[in-house]
Amino acid sequence: MKFGDLLSLALRNLFRRKTRTVLTVLGVIIGTSSILVMMSLGLGMSRQTRQLYESAGSMKTITVYSFNQKGNETEITDDTIKQLKQLAHVDDVSPQLDASVTAKCGPYEGYLSLTGVSQHFLKELPLKSGTLPPANTDTLSLLYGNHFQDNFYKVSKNSSANFGGGNGGDVHIDPLKDTIFYIFPEGYKPAPKNSSSDSGTSGGASAAAAPASVATETSDKPQKKYILDTAGILDGGSSGYNSYSYSVYCDIDTLKNFLKQRYRKYLVPEPKLNKKGKPVDYYVYSQAYVFVDDMNHVSEVQKKIAELGYQADSNMEWLEQSKQFTGMVQAVLGGIGAVSLLVAAIGIINTMMMSIYERTREIGVMKVLGCEMTNIRDLFLVESGFIGLLGGIIGTVLSLLISLLINFLAAQGGNEQLSVFYQNAEGGSISYIPPWLALFAIVFAIFIGAAAGYLPAKRAMRLSPLAAMRNE
Repeated sequence: MKFGDLLSLALRNLFRRKTRTVLTVLGVIIGTSSILVMMSLGLGMSRQTRQLYESAGSMKTITVYSFNQKGNETEITDDTIKQLKQLAHVDDVSPQLDASVTAKCGPYEGYLSLTGVSQHFLKELPLKSGTLPPANTDTLSLLYGNHFQDNFYKVSKNSSANFGGGNGGDVHIDPLKDTIFYIFPEGYKPAPKNSSSDSGTSGGASAAAAPASVATETSDKPQKKYILDTAGILDGGSSGYNSYSYSVYCDIDTLKNFLKQRYRKYLVPEPKLNKKGKPVDYYVYSQAYVFVDDMNHVSEVQKKIAELGYQADSNMEWLEQSKQFTGMVQAVLGGIGAVSLLVAAIGIINTMMMSIYERTREIGVMKVLGCEMTNIRDLFLVESGFIGLLGGIIGTVLSLLISLLINFLAAQGGNEQLSVFYQNAEGGSISYIPPWLALFAIVFAIFIGAAAGYLPAKRAMRLSPLAAMRNE
């Protein structure tokens, strides 16, 4: 018997018992949609988590801090940078040099930290407009984060300072159009020989100096103001946030040249002091960034950095930990959906068994007429498989509609409870059904249907033709 004939006969048998068929298909629909929706929530969680860490920085970047795993301070110097570059699977290393300044723009004033990094680091940043700061030039150019103005406040004698332009503040600064004046701190001054100096404090070459306005309070000299070029602005919009939002970046070599001209032999405003209380003659960086050639090698490189005595972390490390959690959640959600599909499979078995009892005489006639046993088996398998196919298709379509509804409600702000897990997935996909999952659901539903119909099909094959013919 041809497959077309089997399919035609199977459909005719199913539609003869519409109510039972509909109820059985409904069970498959519920089971398929349940497991799809549950898995989509788990995939959405995993996807949102990955996007969260990717927005925080590259997945191939390791951040090295100026302290070890025990919390003790360590120095990150140019020798450290050379040592890190020699590690296997390391493409490049960028030190970070910070310089705290006071910035003024019209009625606004704020405190910023100019962050000097390598060109490799700058190329990893999401540029919105303008260009990247050029390398090692005579002019210091700045790259602004999309929330940099939140570091400013409007100077007012009658009211308290209100920082920021995005969280209720009234600061509106466009670095591409507005002129921003920068005031650098006075810098390190050796203590008079006839007075005792407190050498217990050390300023890092990270230049984390006090604000210029404070450093110059005791000086009668007017504060020198610098106008620095604007290279560009980082992407993210006024409402978006990432790890670069509040930073102001520049090329590290250009920043070194600028600071060296300003502070001469001391290199930075507040250099690190040695055991004798004298400034060191080398740069001590606040932290460094290690760029790995492949995501799969991040953990290996991070382990080697830890063996060198430095504290390091990466987005890949946090992502792996998150994967373990989301994997468990996804397994639980998938298990809940699988229970529904199991109930649907039991329903298919029940339907097929009832069909055998009702069609015993029909089966006997088919055997008497010489119908092959495999054809009788295939007939029941096609019927049960078609129930799975129909239920799988409708269940998948229903799951897609439910997924769209969930994401719509989330975008409208109705995900207050779910945001705990999805890290504020506003505008994102809390429920995510990729094409492969939808296709897998349909194929799996067909398999469940056919598998559920196998035992009834075997029972139909074993029926005695004479006993079947005598059956009323």
